[in-house]
Amino acid sequence: MGQAYLLGFDVGSSSVKATLLETATGKAVATATSPKKEMGMIAKQPGWAEQDPYDWWLHVKNAVAEIRETANVNLEDVGAIGISYQMHGLVTVDGDGNPLRPAIIWCDSRAVPYGRQAFEAIGPEKCLKHLLNSPGNFTAAKLAWLKENEPELFGKINKIMLPGDWIAYKLTGRITTTPSGLSEGVLWDFNRNDIAEMVMEHFGFPHDFIPEITPSFAVQGEVTAGAAEETGLRAGTPVAYRGGDQPNNALSLNVLNPGEVAATAGTSGVVYGVGDQTNYDPESRVNTFVHVNHSDKAPRYGILLCVNGTGILNSWLKQNIMTLDGVSLDYNEMNTLAGTVAPGSDGLLVLPFGNGAERTLGNRSIGASVHGLEFNSHTKAHVLRAAQEGIVFALNYGLEVMKSTGVEARTVRAGDANMFMSPIFREAFATLSGARLELYNTDGSRGAARGSGIGAGIYDNFVEAFSGLDTVATVEPDAGKAEAYTEAYGRWKSVLEKTIT
Repeated sequence: MGQAYLLGFDVGSSSVKATLLETATGKAVATATSPKKEMGMIAKQPGWAEQDPYDWWLHVKNAVAEIRETANVNLEDVGAIGISYQMHGLVTVDGDGNPLRPAIIWCDSRAVPYGRQAFEAIGPEKCLKHLLNSPGNFTAAKLAWLKENEPELFGKINKIMLPGDWIAYKLTGRITTTPSGLSEGVLWDFNRNDIAEMVMEHFGFPHDFIPEITPSFAVQGEVTAGAAEETGLRAGTPVAYRGGDQPNNALSLNVLNPGEVAATAGTSGVVYGVGDQTNYDPESRVNTFVHVNHSDKAPRYGILLCVNGTGILNSWLKQNIMTLDGVSLDYNEMNTLAGTVAPGSDGLLVLPFGNGAERTLGNRSIGASVHGLEFNSHTKAHVLRAAQEGIVFALNYGLEVMKSTGVEARTVRAGDANMFMSPIFREAFATLSGARLELYNTDGSRGAARGSGIGAGIYDNFVEAFSGLDTVATVEPDAGKAEAYTEAYGRWKSVLEKTIT
């Protein structure tokens, strides 16, 4: 039994990805994704989004099985396991650890009124001073919705969990959570460095709903005999790291210190800057959470800008619109077609906000929309380009808010994945933001694997853990196209502001 490998899971709303990392080199030995097509969501009403926690567990097991089949290694040699997960979800379990209902996930909008009411009742100044956020549409507000609308079920709750807490529980049999996780649910008091009693009391949540709290980097439990039988992993393997997808994405890019900035553009798009001060946006359009490497002596806070409608817009176009001669285009072909149009898309504009309530818009849900469409001049290529530009514009709109909290993106690190694989998206993002864009061969599952090595003490420090992290490309702002992007962004912003007023 050795420590030759580390295993990381990234439990998203679209799929579960796993990476087996070689401890000594930091290089990926094998990766797996389950399912191969995007996971489904349950949407019983407009604005709702739920998933069955057992589906996540099924796909974790499937991903391990694929790793075992393709890597040609002995999983007995996995020294530690790390978990990244979709943030802000709500899993409710009974005394036997069984989910009482489908999880209410991050892009579900039903709880917005509950968060707004709590913000006013507790007091905006008190909320911002202690929580650094409005309760908004986060986990606590989702639980408040459940309490009012499903009271019989609420009475059966033993513990509440985030999606990553649930997967850790299935592996280890222990129900735990982290300070970073509680902060993403707006259940953490930054002044007291403890559970947010003001939120618990306001909503009337029993204190024992909250699981045992463990550090993000620590042995949080060991794989049980039952989980070993289900997964093929070694019983006793430590689960030694847990982080929400965006703090973990920052970790995967070695973004750990004040002034460093990470970005991702999967289903949603995020820019995440690290600071050491408890700064906040008074309107909670960007949000402050406890970063995974936070400590009392060296505080680290993540300022998170999220745009829900990002890669999901590109995916929607692919699935519903983008066919050529009856054959669906793949993403590379879509990027090539979009590249035939100049920056600004000949006046065509897309607002990408079609995936629930958007924090940067004050938790409004305005839907996606197309503006300035000319039937005699615009083509599929224009729509594709305008969509990618619209996503960049939406992120830039949030970056303007982030600057007010002290985070300015001069250099941004991102994984060479999802929307950042598009040359147009890279160019537009770097040029409009004015930031140098560094792309790395990493992702959330690799970050989780590295995190487990730190938490288990296999790596002595972060420098050692990130020795295998390589830059694959660098994109500088294109001065020759800056005017075109800035002019198009101005028109886009004008349309947005008219839409939300």
